[in-house]
Amino acid sequence: MKRKVWASSPVFFVISAVLLLTAGISWFWNIVVFTAEITLAVASIAAVLIANRHFKAHIAFAFKSVGEVLTGDRYRSLRQFALPVAVIGEAGDIIWVNDMFLDQVSANRECRGDNILKFIYPATTEQVLSAGGTEVTFGSRQYTVFGIRTEAGSVLYFLDDTAFQEISRNYEESRTIVMLASFDNREELTRDSSSSEETRIASEVEEVLARWAQGLGGFLKRMSSGRYLILTDEAHLRTEMKKRFPVLDSVRAIKAGDRLSATVSVGVARGAKTLQEADDWARNALNMALGRGGDQVAVKQANDTYEFFGGLSNGVEKRDSVRTRVFAASISDDIKESDVVFVMGHKYSDLDCVGAAIGMWNVACKTLRRPSYIVLNLTQSLASPQITALQNAYPDEKIFMSPQEAQMLATSRSMLVVVDTHSQDFVESAELLKTVPRVVVIDHHRMMVRHIENALVFFHEPYASSTCEMVTDLLQYIGDSKLTQTEAEALLSGIMLDTKNFVLKTGARTFEAAAYLRRKGADTVSVKRMFSDSIDAYKAKYKIVSNAEIFGRFAVASTEHEFPDIRIASAQAADELLSIQGIEASFVLFPAGDVINISARSLGDVNVQLIMETLGGGGHLTMAGAQLSGLSVSEARDRLIAAIRDFTEKASNHTNEKS
Repeated sequence: MKRKVWASSPVFFVISAVLLLTAGISWFWNIVVFTAEITLAVASIAAVLIANRHFKAHIAFAFKSVGEVLTGDRYRSLRQFALPVAVIGEAGDIIWVNDMFLDQVSANRECRGDNILKFIYPATTEQVLSAGGTEVTFGSRQYTVFGIRTEAGSVLYFLDDTAFQEISRNYEESRTIVMLASFDNREELTRDSSSSEETRIASEVEEVLARWAQGLGGFLKRMSSGRYLILTDEAHLRTEMKKRFPVLDSVRAIKAGDRLSATVSVGVARGAKTLQEADDWARNALNMALGRGGDQVAVKQANDTYEFFGGLSNGVEKRDSVRTRVFAASISDDIKESDVVFVMGHKYSDLDCVGAAIGMWNVACKTLRRPSYIVLNLTQSLASPQITALQNAYPDEKIFMSPQEAQMLATSRSMLVVVDTHSQDFVESAELLKTVPRVVVIDHHRMMVRHIENALVFFHEPYASSTCEMVTDLLQYIGDSKLTQTEAEALLSGIMLDTKNFVLKTGARTFEAAAYLRRKGADTVSVKRMFSDSIDAYKAKYKIVSNAEIFGRFAVASTEHEFPDIRIASAQAADELLSIQGIEASFVLFPAGDVINISARSLGDVNVQLIMETLGGGGHLTMAGAQLSGLSVSEARDRLIAAIRDFTEKASNHTNEKS
């Protein structure tokens, strides 16, 4: 930035004078040096004189232009104008300012010759002239600058709106924020406790929340069913977001004996126009937090986006037979009212997806006797053993159908059951989802922001080990008389896949579902055969494992080349990496078409869902994934490592703040 755009001439005159003096001294020393220096001095003086003449002509022309436009009364009126005004040249140099500009903006310091960027930075002159008002800050004042072009330059008007900005800032910071908090696991903590212990835990949680609300300058109001209403303001919320809601740690410090820790979930409405809208947003945000496993805060923003805090702990299994029975009755009634039922999962369906689809197909087709089909892309499914087994069991029936066939068959009375996903972006056919008006969702993955809305039934349990476990529970209430060994084995294979043979994310519910399927004839040996690999896939899996790199407690592996069983091999490689000592989470990158896929696994101490969400993916705590487009494997690997480091840094900061 130039200090004075016409103050450089004296400097160059001084330099030229020094050169001339040096040449004079050289006369007594060396005639050759004298000749060279005197020539250089004369040339520099000539150049400065010419440049100065041209610049004075530019200034004279600018002043003349101003004089032509602002003559007589106009000039005096603009000089005494109530708003600061500056006339600038084509190069951004300030040619003329009025009295108000000198008084308010430049603090009575001479500013003619300064570059206008001194007063409007980081905005540029072009931005000011093209916009209908540009907010700038200079010193302690805030201005909205308007500009118009003239033939000789431009005129800028400075509107001092410091007071209005302060009023606006105070208004924004004092806006009411509505929060809804829920004691996530009260029933689980107090199930085997005495009434006095239950009262102690509940009162301690409420006391922590009440102190937190008071610290936010607000208050807490107890509602029914372990829920609380908290009111605060935007300024306190912004501070709390910077601290990442330490109230979650305070509640987690409350324990039932030496066993489980108490957890709360909080839904926050930020930027709502009315209190009624804020209440709706807070409820949606709380449902989102609970749907993601609880122990976290979900902040719903005015632009219909969410920001999440916490969610680092594993969810506690919840068993509610009444809730499952209600969902089963509702789904059963909806199926009975349908002329045809389609069951659809996610793209590249796995054993859990197809197993759950087979279970719901059995309910609709065999138990409730409605025409039913499983919508599937057979060429992209990873569950070929299940598909082959069902086709062999029912050789004369059409069970599987392509999305195109389903769209042609769908009517206004048709019903679509979406299993093992709740995201509209991951379903097998987005077109079929839009075509069929009546939709039921059954899923266990943690809630994503872009989920299927307006479903007739949204049966979502992030605490369940698998969708097959959820469908097995539904079967027992809808009717299981038609469940055969083939369907039971398909459901059991899905449970075994997502629990890694009953190692990860298992609860009492999981084993009860497995025992029920075993009673229905599921053969564990036959299920084990569904997990068999070809020799090529087996070699590829261990080749991926051998290329892994270790980053602390994380293992990252990748393969550059695509092959037929790459998805299965990569997922299994991610599982294998967890068996390495000291590894708590693993990631495998592999190409598939024009995208790079990432399979993420963990043993439960690291929430891989949070890492994958930063890359546009999702999943749940121990199993997640993402897809990256327009990148090479190495570029996607760099982005993954950056996301891991960011996650580690946040977790480290969180630990330091606690200590």
